[in-house]
This record gives sequence, C-alpha cells and structure tokens, in this order.
Amino acid sequence: MPLRLRLALLFALGTSAVISVAGMAFLSQLNSSLNAALDDTLRARAEAVTVRLAAAQPAAPPGQSAAQQGNHEGQFTGTDEVRQVLAADGAVLQSSEAAGSRSLLAAGQLSRASSAPVTFTTVIEGERVRLRAVPASSAGRRVIAVVGASTGITENAQQRARTVILVAGPPAVALAGVGAWLLARAALLPVGRMRRRLTDITEHDTGSRLNVPRSRDEIAALAAAMNALLDRLQRALARQRGFVADAGHELRTPLTTLKAELELAARPGRSRQALAAAVTAAAGDTDRLIRLAEDLLLLARADEGADFLRPHQIVLAEVAQDAVRAAAPAAGARAVTIALNADRRLSVIADPDRIRQAVDNLLSNAIRHAPADTSIEVTVHAAAQRPSAVIEVRDYGPGFPPGFLPHAFERFARADPGRARAGGGTGLGLAIVASIAGAHGGHTWAGNDPGGGARVRIEVPLIAPPAPPSKPSRRGWAGSHRLHITRRAR
Repeated sequence: MPLRLRLALLFALGTSAVISVAGMAFLSQLNSSLNAALDDTLRARAEAVTVRLAAAQPAAPPGQSAAQQGNHEGQFTGTDEVRQVLAADGAVLQSSEAAGSRSLLAAGQLSRASSAPVTFTTVIEGERVRLRAVPASSAGRRVIAVVGASTGITENAQQRARTVILVAGPPAVALAGVGAWLLARAALLPVGRMRRRLTDITEHDTGSRLNVPRSRDEIAALAAAMNALLDRLQRALARQRGFVADAGHELRTPLTTLKAELELAARPGRSRQALAAAVTAAAGDTDRLIRLAEDLLLLARADEGADFLRPHQIVLAEVAQDAVRAAAPAAGARAVTIALNADRRLSVIADPDRIRQAVDNLLSNAIRHAPADTSIEVTVHAAAQRPSAVIEVRDYGPGFPPGFLPHAFERFARADPGRARAGGGTGLGLAIVASIAGAHGGHTWAGNDPGGGARVRIEVPLIAPPAPPSKPSRRGWAGSHRLHITRRAR
C-alpha cells in the first residue's frame, strides 16, 4: 500500500476517532447543561409553590374533604404544567390537569421527599417529565410539593446535536482523508524525484548527486544525507579501484619475471646449472607472489572488519627479541647491527603472530634503508600518558621524505618508487603495520628524528583489543594511525 494512502487512511481514522470522542463528550456535556438548567427552573417553581402553600388558609370549606382532587380553588393556572401537593401519606391534595389524579411519587420517593428535596425523571402518559419534590407546610401540616416539566426541549436539542454530528461527521472524515492524501503527495514529491535520480546513478556515474530542496526540512536533510552517503561510496569505490589497479600492477611484475624464467628454462640446450638457477629464481618469485597475496588478503580482511586476531597475554620484549633474532642475518649482510632495549616486565593482551609480523615489517624497511656500519634501535616501553605499550624502530638512514610522511601508511605508497620495487618492496609493509595496530585498538606514528634517520612507532593498549569494526575507518585504508613530520636538513 502506498505511503500516501496509508497516511490518508490513518488521518481519516484519527479524525473519525476525534469526532466520535468529541461528539460523545459534547452530547454528555449538553445533556448535563440542559438538565442543570431544567433543575434550576424546577427549583424556582418549587420555591414559589412552597411559598403559596405556606400562605394558604388553615381550614377547608365545609363539605369538602382534605383529599379532594381536581380544580382546587384556582390555586394553579394552566394545563401544561405539572404540579401536585401530596399529604404525608401520599394522598393527592392538589393537582394540575397535566399531573393527573394519581400520586406522582412512589413510596420510597415519598419517604425521601418528606425530609429533603428529591429530583428525578419519570414518564407521565408516555412523555418523559423531570420532577422535583420538596417538603412544605400548608395550613399547619406537613405536605409535599411536586413540580415538573417536560424534557422534550432538552431531548430535541440533544437529538438535533446527534443528527448534526452524524450528518457532518462522515464528510468531515472524508475531507480530512483527502486533505491528508494531498498533503502527503505534495510532501513526498521531492522523495519521488530523489528516487528517480538515484535509479539513474550507476557505478560509471559516481559523481552525480541529488538536488537538495531549499525547504530546509526533513526531506532536505535526507537529500543531504544521501549525498554524503554517495560521497563515501564514491571514495570507497575509488579506493577499491585503485587497490585493484595497484594490486594488478604489483602482481604483473613477478608474474612476468616468472614467465620469462620458465621460458628460458624450457629452451633446449640449457645446462643443469642454468636450469637450477632458473628454478631457484622462479621459486623466489613464487615466494614473493605468496607474500604479496597474503598481504593483500590481510588488508582485505581488515577492510571488511573481519576478526583476524587471536589475542592472549604476551610479553612484548620476547616478541621483539624473536623478531630481532630473525632479522639479524639480513642486517649482517648489509653490515647493520640491531640493538634491542626492551622492558621485559611489560605485557599486553595481543596476537603475538600479528605483532611479530608488524615488527618484522618495520625491521625489513629499516634494514633496507639503513646505511652500512650503522645500527637499528628497537625499544619496547610503556607509554608516558596512556595505558599503552610502545614498540619503536629507529634507523640512521636518510629518513622519510617530508612529502611522503602524510601517505606513509597508505597502500602501495613508496618513498622511492623507482628503487623500492627493485629491492623487493611492495608498498604494503607500513599499511599492514597500521592495520594490525588498528585491529588491536592502537595506532601508529611515523616521523624523522632530529638527529637523523626515521622513527616508526606502534602503540598497543594494555587492555584486550576491541571487537572488529563494522566498516573500515575513514582515516585510512586500515587501522588508525597518526602522522608527525619532524623536518631535517637533507
């Protein structure tokens, strides 16, 4: 069912309920008001009758009994008014023509009226009449004066009010429903235009946006929110396309090299040594492809918010020591030493394999850029102002180019693209470090030391890592990182 029709029906039902409740309340109030007005009239008439009875003669003419009924010496005039005077035992002493010759009070009503005024409604000759009975005194004895008036006027007024409500109610409900439908249609016209515009936007036309109405209402806010969503989707699609393009570019080089080596190995007349060298080179390229595929898989899982951590209590100094020991042969081949300064009392809840992978990446980058006969310093200590543990790797190489620092943790970012690929780098090392730190609820930092060389820091909270996010962070490809530039003369 369309929203406009639902709103119209809902508004019509609401209007019907309001009219019904208001009509019943009005009729009830009208009935109370008319009865109150009629009771006031009866009260005034009863007081007038009481005064007349108090002034009546004490004795009746000879030969006329006290219970005589009919025309009573002209004390009551008119035939349309209900009036009676009753004795204490219920005998009719005086009565108007409209009241008839029988007592208007039952035994219980007569007993109550002898001590206090009583007001009630009864039926006389098929007509509803409102009666008021009050105690009075006539000729030195106690009597009961009864006055009444027809309720026809009040009933007619209530009937006319009910007729008006019943006749005017349905058209009012229908008019309210039609008005609600028209208002909803006018209000939802911009939504229809936005829907049609959204259906025209495709993955090849990501720059299109919705027209935001000038009404500054909820529809305009919805359009602005949709445009913001389209902006985020466009950025995400651009990142995905760039990621796929960069991944394809990185995979093409080792695949091309591997194909050439296999083709050379397949040529006739190759020596055993040449074949062995070709197979060894092909194995090296295969290992590089495997590492690149694993890195891409890790980054993709981080983008999807997948939980790739297996945290437990670890001592960071032991993880750093294992990483330093594994990197020592590569460092020694370049005449570089690695010094470890770690607080062995510092432990965190983290995934030791992922922390080790991050430290390995930092050490690999440092070894690649550290000059010969220099050292790489690895420190593990507690953060000064936060409950976090810090792993920092420093080298004494040329440092990061200042223009590269804002992009240091982006994927496929290289300080020297021409030489990094030749040296085996893929531009994913620092991006993976940032993803691992972000998955642990920490962050990374990169900068140049004033004394020369580069510093890269991983900060991991001492508490357990949080649940994986439902979507990638807006601040980077994966994880959370901060960049700081300390310029130095180059």
